[in-house]
Amino acid sequence: MTTSDPVYDEFGMFQENAEEAGIPWRGAPVVVRRTVEVRPGYALSALVWGDGPPEVVLVHGAGQNAHTWDSVALALDRPLVAVDLPGHGHSARPAEHRVVDPWAIAGDLDPVVDALAPRARVVVGMSLGGLATLAWAARHPDPTRRLVIVDVTPGVDREKTADIAAFLGGPARFDSFDAILAHTVAFNPTRSRSSLRRGVLHNAVRQPDGSWTWRHQLGRVPEGDPGPGRRVEVGALWDDVGSTGGPLRLVRGGRSPVVSDADVAELCRRCPQAVVTVVEDAGHSVQGDQPVALARIIEEELSA
Repeated sequence: MTTSDPVYDEFGMFQENAEEAGIPWRGAPVVVRRTVEVRPGYALSALVWGDGPPEVVLVHGAGQNAHTWDSVALALDRPLVAVDLPGHGHSARPAEHRVVDPWAIAGDLDPVVDALAPRARVVVGMSLGGLATLAWAARHPDPTRRLVIVDVTPGVDREKTADIAAFLGGPARFDSFDAILAHTVAFNPTRSRSSLRRGVLHNAVRQPDGSWTWRHQLGRVPEGDPGPGRRVEVGALWDDVGSTGGPLRLVRGGRSPVVSDADVAELCRRCPQAVVTVVEDAGHSVQGDQPVALARIIEEELSA
């Protein structure tokens, strides 16, 4: 271990999150990690916040994990569940499908939501998690459930996500924690170094030889799997936009190229009652750049 290698305490950084985001510190929150068996030999992990029945489900993007929502969860101060997607965080990688397939992810979300948050009134999905949330909601239309989709539509393509692909397609192994943090900082100009350091601690693992690798498995491709370099075609999800049953809000990062004006127009054509909110000074990861603003938006949906 080098002098720069930090010690990871999964539940020990919440006060740092609160202080950086300007969230009043109410003392250590109640957060537990739960595992739900999706089918024999394969389980997903999730963070359960609070003591009461969860009101919100949070679904992260590719290459992230449930801790990307920590500041949002602290600002909301409501019972909720943040899911680790397949092959991300502490969740297993399924043998039978790619971890970037929103339809497959939607199927895997079923038992997790049923077990941990069956009465959740708001489901929030960001990026890949947003696409999976659309697919999941179309399978379970409910006029009383509200969806918040963060900075993604089925119009996403390679050009719009070139920077994200470049980041995720970078080295799979780094010589030191400082090296993996420097790589992350270079691709996230809208974020503070301290917030990115927390993110890397949650999203990376130190190997016995002292090197660091990502916790997610996007770069660990089984034989026969085309891997993250060949994307799943998600345009068919446009049909799901108008089939989710309940109110839909798109939250767009003001500095993000991932959602275009044409995407917004198509979303509103498919779902005329949709609400579109732009969060200024936010890039693609609105939950990381402007967590309090995003928490306010989710609170509005809960109060509607």
